[in-house]
Amino acid sequence: MAGVKNSKLKLLYLAEIFEQKTDETHYISATQLCDELGKLGIPAERKSIYKDIDVLREYGYDIIHTGSRNGGGYFLGERKFQLAEIRLLTDAVQAANFISQKKTNELVEKIESFAGEKQAKILHSQVYVDNRPKTKNEDIYHIIHNINEAITNGVKVTITYSRRKITDEFKTASEEKTYTVSPYAFIWSDDHYYLVCNNEKYDNLMQLRVEKIKKYKITNSPARHFSEVSNYKHYFDSADYASKLFNMYSGEPKPVELACNNDLLEPMLDRFGDRVRIQKLDEDHFILRTNAAVSDGLAAWVVQFGGRVKVRMPNDLIYMVKKKAEEILANY
Repeated sequence: MAGVKNSKLKLLYLAEIFEQKTDETHYISATQLCDELGKLGIPAERKSIYKDIDVLREYGYDIIHTGSRNGGGYFLGERKFQLAEIRLLTDAVQAANFISQKKTNELVEKIESFAGEKQAKILHSQVYVDNRPKTKNEDIYHIIHNINEAITNGVKVTITYSRRKITDEFKTASEEKTYTVSPYAFIWSDDHYYLVCNNEKYDNLMQLRVEKIKKYKITNSPARHFSEVSNYKHYFDSADYASKLFNMYSGEPKPVELACNNDLLEPMLDRFGDRVRIQKLDEDHFILRTNAAVSDGLAAWVVQFGGRVKVRMPNDLIYMVKKKAEEILANY
């Protein structure tokens, strides 16, 4: 009976062998496929292997034969993820400091499993790790999953949030605060993962770093609709919201006009996107017009460019930039 049961699993194991042991530079012959199946307790003959390969092809597997049937081999061509795509995903996970090192290793291993064994080993040896700080919060997956469920179900969440502070002994310590919030979206910005939500005590939006959420409890209380605390009426536009924030400081979106050196065109478009309005000012400068949240975060971002960027409007952003410049000057 065991042999009959295993024979029913033959196609599944055969597909797995192609996924794990073959790629564009590593082939496997029909005889070798029979041997691999034999190790799994599944008897197979070469004639049946050819028929099984035809079935897998009909199902959608891109199994390619190279050379003659007597001297060639088979490999899996098109995959769910190509090697370059897997590399991008692993690099992104490595760079994300809101994922703990343990979870990072686990997730990278899962992503690499989409490549063949040989390619996965090569890819793993080439992964660049810059030893950037990683969160120690191992519950990050559960937090994201369960709060996302709260977003879907439209209910509030009670969150215990941790912040660092300096003690009287000039050491760092953590203090915790509890908020009851209406959650709306998750946003990845500047290597941090944020929960965009509304604190029930106020009528605006706030951002919480996900890795700093220590405890949470999903409530049965209906969440406030985002239209009550934002300009979004029918759906919460996460991309638009993130594009108008700087360093995740909240602020009122206003028309912003900047005069910039020509060599800053790429940094400006990287930050504001391609939908901004650009106009030539003179041979060396251009005007950028957009809408952005006017905040300390935006002012600090402008200051880093020194005299290469000048705020032309609004007046409150001009005041913020002047104040920051004066504070910097006062320190010297």
